[in-house]
Amino acid sequence: MSVEAIDSALIGTVLAVQANYYWVKLDVPVGETKTLLCTRRTRLKKIGQQVMVGDRVQVEEPDWADGRAAIAQVSPRRTELDRPPIANADQILLVFALAEPTLEPIQLSRFLVKAESTELAVGVCLSKRDLVSAEVQEGWRDRLRGWGYESILISSRTENGLEPLHDRLKHNTTVISGPSGVGKSSLINQLVPSVDQRVSAVSGKLGRGRHTTRHVELFELPGGSLLADTPGFNQPDLDCKPIDLAQLFPEARSRLEQRNCQFSDCLHRDEPNCVVRGDWDRYVHYLSFLEEAIDRQAALDRQREAESTLKRKSNEAGQAQFEPKLEAKKYRRPSRRTEKQTLETLYQDLDTAKRDDED
Repeated sequence: MSVEAIDSALIGTVLAVQANYYWVKLDVPVGETKTLLCTRRTRLKKIGQQVMVGDRVQVEEPDWADGRAAIAQVSPRRTELDRPPIANADQILLVFALAEPTLEPIQLSRFLVKAESTELAVGVCLSKRDLVSAEVQEGWRDRLRGWGYESILISSRTENGLEPLHDRLKHNTTVISGPSGVGKSSLINQLVPSVDQRVSAVSGKLGRGRHTTRHVELFELPGGSLLADTPGFNQPDLDCKPIDLAQLFPEARSRLEQRNCQFSDCLHRDEPNCVVRGDWDRYVHYLSFLEEAIDRQAALDRQREAESTLKRKSNEAGQAQFEPKLEAKKYRRPSRRTEKQTLETLYQDLDTAKRDDED
């Protein structure tokens, strides 16, 4: 197919980013071409325009012999995540295993709080249901319902529970996240058989999974939905302010929606007339994360205070160095205009004193 036979500008979605190259899926395939390997226009690099997985982009000047093109424009994003770097996602689906590795409530809470901080819809999928009893399954379903989440229990091996999961993913761009070894790659293999994700066993010594996903990538599901697989990790950072932490717990939010605390800056520990403090299941998790958030905020405040009294310079080797800032008023040289005005005032005073002496 010749270049003259198609439009010079095409619209698509970035499915993967590897080094300085981008795989873009076209909205309207051109002949047999559905995806293009793209670079980024120099103009976008100069203005600091980052291209992320999930971005809606315009590509130009494809070289059909090599199947390559250049990204010329990035559309405004509806949503944006920093870690993992994904644009235009609709929801986060946290995948945890009911067994192998053991499901730890505080680790699940940490992931939930981090997911809530993105302001995207949050769902929970519990995998490996075939390894535990029906009583254990119902126990976790009820517990999560008390936390404010309706969970989906699945087994990739027996394919149980996949139908309600398909309904949850339909018409959405979904980010799958969770610890290593919980079955995310096996799940994607079930949802998108053509992908054939690499799967790794759980470490017997550590009781946790090994990383099998190395980078962020979008996969197309039947019906046009998109699924983003992300590298597994075990301890996401909690980077919210202490005052905002309670809003990341649905149980605490529901209490605050009914009635406010007595103090607007209440941290819900030992303040009088606090409506959040109580015996709800995850309150101990909240207190643990709160101490973490307070320590982090104190460290940031100390860093800002230190930076306000130091200025950064680079030596000949390009290494950063810091030295005390000089006080502007004490060491600033007066301007020429100020010096001229001072001299004129001095001459006027001398003339006045001379005339007084003559009189």
